[in-house]
Formats: sequence, C-alpha cells, structure tokens
Amino acid sequence: MTNVFHRNPHRQPPIAFDGQGMYLIDASGKKYIDASGGAAVSCLGHGDPTVIQAIQEQAESLAFAHTGFFSSEPAETLANFLIERAPPNFGKAFFVSGGSEAVEAALKLARQYHLDNGEPQRGKFIARRQSYHGNTLGALAIGGNEWRRKQFEPMLFEVSHIAPCFAYREKKDDETEEEYGFRVADELETEILKLGANNVAAFVAETVVGATAGAVPPVPGYFKRIREICDTYGVLLILDEVMCGLGRTGTFFAFEQDGISPDLVAVAKGLAGGYQPIGALLCTDDIYNTIFEGSGYFQHGHTYMGHPIACAASLAVMNAIIERRLLENVREVGSYLELKLNETFGDHPHIGDIRGRGLFRGLEIVKDRRLKEPFDPALKVNMRIRNAAFTNGMICYPMGGTIDGERGDHILLAPPFIASKNDIDSIISILEIAINSLEG
Repeated sequence: MTNVFHRNPHRQPPIAFDGQGMYLIDASGKKYIDASGGAAVSCLGHGDPTVIQAIQEQAESLAFAHTGFFSSEPAETLANFLIERAPPNFGKAFFVSGGSEAVEAALKLARQYHLDNGEPQRGKFIARRQSYHGNTLGALAIGGNEWRRKQFEPMLFEVSHIAPCFAYREKKDDETEEEYGFRVADELETEILKLGANNVAAFVAETVVGATAGAVPPVPGYFKRIREICDTYGVLLILDEVMCGLGRTGTFFAFEQDGISPDLVAVAKGLAGGYQPIGALLCTDDIYNTIFEGSGYFQHGHTYMGHPIACAASLAVMNAIIERRLLENVREVGSYLELKLNETFGDHPHIGDIRGRGLFRGLEIVKDRRLKEPFDPALKVNMRIRNAAFTNGMICYPMGGTIDGERGDHILLAPPFIASKNDIDSIISILEIAINSLEG
C-alpha cells in the first residue's frame, strides 16, 4: 500500500532509485533508457555532476528569499542569459515553477497589457484545437485537448479554438504545404473579425505541438502569416515553447526556424532539465514598458517564483547546453533519429506519419496506413506500445485522441540532448519490438 496519490490509482509504479546519463534505474536495479526525457524534460540526462554541484553550492549560500523583498544573483544571471538569446525586442523574464504557471502568467500579462494600453475591451483569447498549454484552469481553457478539458468544462472561461496546423491529417491532396498553411492561418483572421477586431487580446499556439498531437511542426509560412494577422489587428502572439523550446528542436527557440518573433514566449521543462521545477515567461520591452508606465506593476505572482536554487540549477543546465555544444548534437543526432525512424518504420503498416524536429519526434499509429484509419480507441494502442517498451527497458511518451480528442494514437520521443547515435540505435531497437507487439 502507498499513501501517495499516484496519477493512476489503479497502478503502483516502480520506484525510481537512480539516474545516470540516458538511463533511469528502479529499486530492483532495472535500467530504462529515457527516450522521452520523461515528458521532454530531461534535456541534460540524469545525474549531471555540474548541475548537482550548482544546486549544492546555492543551497549552502541561499536557499530561499521571497521575491516580494529580494531578488537573487541566480535569478538575475539566468534572466540575462535568456534575454541575450531572445529576439532583440525582448527585455524581461518572469520566473515561475513550471509550464502551466508560465502560460497562466502569459494570459494575465496579455490582459493587463491591453488594460494599461488603453484598450480594456480586449479580453478575448483565440487558440487551436488539438493543443495543450497546461493543467491550471486558465491554461486548460486555452488548450484544445478535449480529454483533459472535458470534466472541467464548466469551470473554464470561453475561448475560441480554430484549426491546428496539422498537415498529415488536414492538408488537401491538391494543396501545397504553403497553400494549406495560409488556409488554416486565415482562420485566425476570420475568428478575430467574428469576435470583433478590437476585442481580441491574444492568439496562443505551440510552435511545435507537443503531447496532444505528437511533435507536429508547422508547415512553411504558417507562422509568418499568423504574425502578419496579429500585427494587423493589434493581437498579441503568445507562443508556448514549454515542451519544444530551449534547444529541443535544434535551435534555442523553436520559432527561430519559422522566421518570426512572438510577443510573449513561455518556456519550462528543459529550462532546468528536471533538476529543479522552474518555468519562465519572456516578454517584449513594449509589453513591460506599457505596464511600467501604466499601472506600474504586474498583478500576479507565486511564492516560489524566482527560487534561487531553481534558478541556479537552470543556469547550470543552460550553460552546459551552450558550453558542451549540445545544440549541434541535437541537430546531428536528431537528423540521425529521423533517418533511423524512416528506415525502420517508413513502410510499417501501422505507422501513418513520422514527424518533428531535432530530438522531438512523433509517430502516429494507425490501423490502416493507406487510409490513415486509426485504431479503435478502446484498444488503447498507445498505452500498449508504451507498456511493451517499458517492459523492455525504455520510456516513451504515449497519447491517445491524436485526431480529435478521442480517435488516434501516437508515441512521442524526446531523448536527452546528450544522446549518441548508439543511444538512438538502442531506442529504435526497443521501439520496433514494442510496435511489432501490436501484431501479437
């Protein structure tokens, strides 16, 4: 028996006892290669001595100081690090304890910006179906993950949800990728005009969709058109890079590959690589200065925001990524992962699509590859693959409802940035066993 309220009360998970590099080890001594970084969190792998030392040293000097009274050296230095790598018009980082809090802060900051900018009527938000932005009520309202939203629907504020940019499922046969991207992007303009051009506060999107649809990248030109529409109507663009940001797709910010810049960007997960809980919201100078010159302060905060130990851990992880040239490894090994996935599963009868960027890859599982027909949701195919992989010593991230919140299955891979080609070979080998187990 356990007194822990586990995610699944019907299943007692094994006890994780140790972590070394690419592997987690349970109390029985069994090793699991962490092919998903938990939930795209463990970007630096497990047990990194440099990060552990940074945590220990910070705990010895200053464990906690409430940000209502003090800042801290780790928070100041980490903010400098992030802003130096952000677009030139970005000037501030607001630290929280995770991705949901970062998105929640983005929604509140967007609303307060419009108040202080003399447009109090701007209170409407637009987001996309088949998205996920966190489990707090504001973030859940913005998200389009129907499975997560359903039972809490009466508690969520009203949000407009337009089509995702999901070429595998929604591009027409006679469309180019660019034509498809413009078509779905233009749904944003239609919805803005429907709500009233002066009533919309912000549009929220994951740059590369994470858990809900499985590493779905935008088609070329999609976000440039989104940026153009937002600029035309004075709507803020909030990008959620909680899962796909900070190097996961091969560049520090995923949006760099789309040639645009948002007004606010939320990051977390890989920010401290799981060594401490931390997230951040980065905003432009215009947003910060409007509030500074208006109401004078952001009416929002949490007790553990800017926590010195969390910031010290994050700074150690970020420095390691830069100093060890791990972004180059993400690009090189990510290309190798793409190659091996296509070699192994490109013609597999139950793999409909292989997608993603860098070390952020998704495989959509189908019953019929030619027709893109999904399995019956009652079969819980994604969990069957997850369980088979886990039994064989590998962690991957499963999800159902890929297509519409009910139908469809996918598996997400997001191995640590330290992964080698040999590690990728091990991941592919176990994944092949797990996927082929569907025939059993």
